[in-house]
Amino acid sequence: MSDNFITGLDIGASNIKVIVGQVNEDGRISVLRVFKAPSVGIRKGTIDDFSELTKSLSQVFGEIKNFSRNALKNIYVNIESPDIHTQFSRGIVAVSRADQEIHKDDIDRALQASQSVKLAANRTVLHAITKEFVVDGIGDIRDPMGMTGNRLEVNSLIIDAFDPAVKNITKCVEMAGGIVSGLIFSPLASGRSVLSKNQKDLGVALVDIGFSTTGICVYEENKLLHAAVLPIGSGNITNDLAIVLKTSVTAAEAIKLSFGTALAKEVSGREVIDLRKIDPNAKNTTTKKKVAEIIETRLAEIFEFINNELKSIGKSGQLPAGVVIVGGGSKMVNIVDLAKQELKLPAQIGISETTSLDIANGEINLQVEDPELSCAMGLMLWGSEKMSVRGDSLKGWFGKIINALKP
Repeated sequence: MSDNFITGLDIGASNIKVIVGQVNEDGRISVLRVFKAPSVGIRKGTIDDFSELTKSLSQVFGEIKNFSRNALKNIYVNIESPDIHTQFSRGIVAVSRADQEIHKDDIDRALQASQSVKLAANRTVLHAITKEFVVDGIGDIRDPMGMTGNRLEVNSLIIDAFDPAVKNITKCVEMAGGIVSGLIFSPLASGRSVLSKNQKDLGVALVDIGFSTTGICVYEENKLLHAAVLPIGSGNITNDLAIVLKTSVTAAEAIKLSFGTALAKEVSGREVIDLRKIDPNAKNTTTKKKVAEIIETRLAEIFEFINNELKSIGKSGQLPAGVVIVGGGSKMVNIVDLAKQELKLPAQIGISETTSLDIANGEINLQVEDPELSCAMGLMLWGSEKMSVRGDSLKGWFGKIINALKP
């Protein structure tokens, strides 16, 4: 079938990451291709050069077309702008049937009522995530279908975004030749691929450190408590190195990747880096310890911002499953130890769960385990779930027609 491809498209400030999957007849998902290419035209989650980003996407889509044109017809794209807002909302409806049994239409009306929040004219609802249902005052219900009661309530977390930014991302993908099937908040997508149900039950924070932004989402009792994007990322480390070491940004990035570590105390002050070997215009040397001190200072600031988000919801130091770190910034040496030190929580690097997937080959398996690809993997998985829901709905609709035609 041409419509069973799902493509996860993670548009970052530094790189574009793509994972192409396919839903098999048995319902399992096959991961078929992974693409990664430089990104130009987006900064801090917002497009700042439409034509440049379109050009970047067109180059990536050209590679995808060589594999399958159908892979561009069902794309799930990330949204990671810092102007994302979250708010709690409640929808209340009366159960419509005389026998007071709750049916799907009652649930749908309650969900719709919870989404009727006041938004500015330039805002749009990105996600309405159900926290719990309440039947006649009894809460913490996950699925009220079939229960009886007079009043049905739903408590939701509404995530809204700047509408022009959302439309620009969609338009850019379409101009490059793709078809957008869904827009997903980046930290939610990353969490979908790396967090287990047990972690979400215990209490966990997903931290996605990108090049220009850092996303966070917090779960407890398998419910989303909080989500945010901070306008700071691993690119700030690169800029700091360039300024302090008086070198180019390109050289600073190479220094960060080759010699960087998140804990300065782990590095000897005697290890010297000859900057002239990295940047021909440089005229000095530095030490690995100085590089580590610059990196640690900026990462500690990022973790301070994260801790402030946790404090705002009363979860600072209060998450038993700790912090799971993903994104390109998560690959910094000793970042887990620094996270434990700064956040006073357990910490680990997030790796996408692949045991339930069919992986085309060993090389792709290694690629999808890269924490930088967790968002693209989550987008692909999110899309597969949407496809499954649509498939079930179609089966139900088709079954009703068949039953109606039976003598």
